[in-house]
Amino acid sequence: MSKLFEPLTIGSLEIANRIVIAPMCQYSAEDGCATDWHMIHLGNLAMSGAGLLIIEATAVSPEGRISPDDLGLYSDDNEAALARVLSAIRKYAPTPVVTQLAHAGRKGSSEPPWAGGLQIAPGSPRGYATVAPSALPHSQGEHAPIALDAAGLAKVKEDFIAATHRAARLGFDGIEIHMAHGYLMHQFLSPLSNRRDDSYGGSLENRMRFPLEIFDAVRAAFPANRPVWARVSATDWAEGGWDLPDTIALAKAMRDRGAALIHVSTGGLAAHQKIPLGPGYQVKHAEAVKAATGMTTIAVGLITEPAQAEEIIASGKADAVALARGMLYDPRWPWHAAAELGAKVWAPPQYWRCQPSKVKDLFEEALHGQR
Repeated sequence: MSKLFEPLTIGSLEIANRIVIAPMCQYSAEDGCATDWHMIHLGNLAMSGAGLLIIEATAVSPEGRISPDDLGLYSDDNEAALARVLSAIRKYAPTPVVTQLAHAGRKGSSEPPWAGGLQIAPGSPRGYATVAPSALPHSQGEHAPIALDAAGLAKVKEDFIAATHRAARLGFDGIEIHMAHGYLMHQFLSPLSNRRDDSYGGSLENRMRFPLEIFDAVRAAFPANRPVWARVSATDWAEGGWDLPDTIALAKAMRDRGAALIHVSTGGLAAHQKIPLGPGYQVKHAEAVKAATGMTTIAVGLITEPAQAEEIIASGKADAVALARGMLYDPRWPWHAAAELGAKVWAPPQYWRCQPSKVKDLFEEALHGQR
């Protein structure tokens, strides 16, 4: 039997298989509110047969958005707009849905990728001031962020707590805290972006302090029977930056605080990063974290082929695999993987008649995660 299509328990949440749809920013929100695009996009992905759907980075405050077109969960309007999308998904698909709560920090106030992705100047019609642990811009020529003082740190924490309460009311099945890809929590972790001389900077213990405080606050504010975890960058791919031993220390600290798993990515903090791209290039980091901590892990990064995903799970390198761009390219990837690996997968009954005659008994009714 395919290991990729075995169920997985994440805290008290059971998912039908080990395929996770990774969060992917769509830059299609209006004042932080989900739009019809999200209804189409997320509804389509929820029909994929994947075991878990993590929606895009969802900002806890307006200034925490990566771009002014990013999704947010900081207002009643944001909450109502997401409720509409989630209601449609729940009506037609059993797929558990998790939100990724995020704060962009110094990487905020940026244009969408298709508009160049450059920083928008504070004070311009679409721009806003950004914050960070230290007043260091992400890239040369960008505006320096405002270094967070005690009041600023308290506000960020309260914003995460408020967004967590909204996520709980919306019925999200879990929360992933974004601590990767150079955004605010990662900025605190890395010595390349954190030059503070107080209790939140300097030593590894100090640099981990604020991200762990955020984790504790979110965990306390979310229902105890629903899992909370984090996505991390295991390395900055830059000399003198955050690295794998640091990640293992962070993972152990989160494990001891009740994190249900660790989602292991890399990079995104340093403009001068040098990433050795290749198939599954980040899997070794997930494997190392799993071996050192015993935690449930999600591996991600150029995992594109069913046999490749199966080997990762079967060999114990990770407990689940996440796909992002590959799922955009082929939103029925789990169907095709199940057909190739001789497994069964959920599909809505409206689509059952598409099953190829050469693939027998591919589709199954929702047996896991039924709402």
